[in-house]
Amino acid sequence: MTEAEAAADFHAFFERHHAELSRLAYLLTGETDAADDLAADAMVALWHRWDRARRADSTAAYARGIVANLARSRIRSTVRERRRVLLFWSHRAERTDGPDLAAVMDVRAALDTLPFRKRACVVLRYAFDLSEKDTAAALGISVGTVKSQTSKGTAELQRLLGTRAADDLVARGSR
Repeated sequence: MTEAEAAADFHAFFERHHAELSRLAYLLTGETDAADDLAADAMVALWHRWDRARRADSTAAYARGIVANLARSRIRSTVRERRRVLLFWSHRAERTDGPDLAAVMDVRAALDTLPFRKRACVVLRYAFDLSEKDTAAALGISVGTVKSQTSKGTAELQRLLGTRAADDLVARGSR
C-alpha cells in the first residue's frame, strides 16, 4: 500500500470512528475536554502504528485499546496530582457547570466508584454494545475477565443505584 493510500485509509477510519473514541474516552474519564484530547492522542498514536493497526483483527478494537490505555494513564496521573494538591490545599467540593440531570449525575458518580477495569468493561459492553470478545480485544484481557469484571461491575452499580435503576441503565445500553 502506498503512503497516499494509507493516508486515505486512515482518514476514512478517522471519519468513521473519532466521535466514538471520544465518547469512550468521556465515559472512562468523565471529562469532556480530556475525552477530546485522548481521542486525538489515540488517533495520533494509531497513525504512527497504522501498518500494525490495519493488520489487527479489528482496527476499531485496536483503537479502543489505545483510548483505554490513555484513559487509564490519565486517571492515574490525575489521582497522583490530586494527592499532591491535597497536601497543600484543603479539599473543596467540585462544582458542575450546567443543568445536569440528577440521574446522569448518579450514574456518573456510580461509574466513578468502579475500578478502571470494571468501569471499562461495563461501558464497552453496555454503552458501546460491544460483544465480550470485542471488549476483551479492546482492553487486552481475556473474555473470561470481561465476563467477571462486567458481572461484578453491574452488581456494584445495582448496589449503588438500586436494582431497578441499574437494570434500566443496562436495558438502555443494549438497545
